[in-house]
Amino acid sequence: MSAGPSPFVPPAQPSPPTPPAKSPRPAGAVLTVSTVLVGLMAGLFFAFDVSVMPGLAAGDEQTYVTAMRAFNKAIDGNPLFGMVFLLALVAAVLSAVLEFRGGRRAVALWVGAAAAAYLVVLLITFTVNIPLNNELADAGDVAGMKDFEIVERFRTTWVTTNIIRTLLCTTALAALARALLLHGRTTR
Repeated sequence: MSAGPSPFVPPAQPSPPTPPAKSPRPAGAVLTVSTVLVGLMAGLFFAFDVSVMPGLAAGDEQTYVTAMRAFNKAIDGNPLFGMVFLLALVAAVLSAVLEFRGGRRAVALWVGAAAAAYLVVLLITFTVNIPLNNELADAGDVAGMKDFEIVERFRTTWVTTNIIRTLLCTTALAALARALLLHGRTTR
């Protein structure tokens, strides 16, 4: 008696349905917006590093105080600046989430790194730069100022932390540029 094929062959199991791929378009759009917003912030900080602060340092203390007060008032009172400043982080975090959910883990990692770098920028701004700006604003009438110690803190602490903010924003911008490149490669 030979063993032949079994007369009962179970039916082939259908493979589980593949979930529909999430469209990369919203993720790509948010990633692009995040890149532009972080780029704007990097440019603003860089402009202060290479032109505004060195230009002010070349003048007298009263001009320094008057000009910095005017810059801070213009920035603080500008809703467009506030929107760009805060939405840069929101867009980066949202982009990282969308990329991760879309299965583009490498892209999400680069965007997450950019978001982390930009978060440090915000922390430095709120803990160092804004308190110094407020101290300068509260220093009284510039014409009657005798003690310009605040100017020295700006020339050291504020300027140094602004350079750090520039470097962090530039790092975030580079990470977002890499993320855009990877996003483009993975969604062709």
